[in-house]
Amino acid sequence: MLTDRSRLQGLDLHLGYHDVTVVHGADIALVPGRVSALVGPNGSGKSTLLRALARLHHPSAGDVRLDGGTDALALSRRDFARHVTLLAQSRPVPTGLSVRDVVGFGRHPYRGRWRSADPEGPAAVDRAMTVTRVHELAERPVDELSGGQLQRVWLAGCLAQDTGVLLLDEPTNHLDLRYQVEILDLMRDLADDDGVAIGVVLHDLDHAAAVADEIALLDEGRVRAVGAPQDVLTPELLSAAYGIRVEIDHDPVTGALRTRPIGRHTERLHTERLHTERRALR
Repeated sequence: MLTDRSRLQGLDLHLGYHDVTVVHGADIALVPGRVSALVGPNGSGKSTLLRALARLHHPSAGDVRLDGGTDALALSRRDFARHVTLLAQSRPVPTGLSVRDVVGFGRHPYRGRWRSADPEGPAAVDRAMTVTRVHELAERPVDELSGGQLQRVWLAGCLAQDTGVLLLDEPTNHLDLRYQVEILDLMRDLADDDGVAIGVVLHDLDHAAAVADEIALLDEGRVRAVGAPQDVLTPELLSAAYGIRVEIDHDPVTGALRTRPIGRHTERLHTERLHTERRALR
């Protein structure tokens, strides 16, 4: 892995589609060695903000900067790709290619015009396949893989790119419980052991609480709160953002923060239990 790690910032970003602004004045900083999670309801602007940091959505106002000063929007595509990579929500499934071929695409910023002059490429591809547990699938055609296996192959391609900033848009989608946990553990390993700056969009608030050093809560295109999980994932902030009552407790075994959305049926069961307890005390 590279030792020179990057800091990526979005400063006062305004983002929109067809003259309709969907993100208003967002500030976010991705710092080496830390995991920053973007959470919020559907349509709050999380993925749009992440895509702007990846230069896939051009801001109508604001800046994207590397290392506090470099204008990331002015870099060549190859130079930017040596600093930042994105695992998007969905990608087309290629046909006629092996897992190793697809993971190897992550080395594109380091190759010459004819896919040459990348002496570190094979080792980077092998390492990426190993840490994502797809090495045993290396020669399998990717169009024969399950959704979860394919998700890990795409992640391996991002890791083979060997950048200082890793952006992930809902990386636990299509994964079973085991691989969800392994992806979260891998994010922590990349931040803690390799100093990677990680920005990740997550719908599962408990996943965000478990993996993130910092959480940004978005609602209606605005960053409503940024800070440590215990400061952002509060009943007041979450209930206001999601439009549903949300309670917070902690796992009795691990002490990890847990969120509990309270729907109509949950509320009814809670009320019935209280009535039962009160009758038993009479």
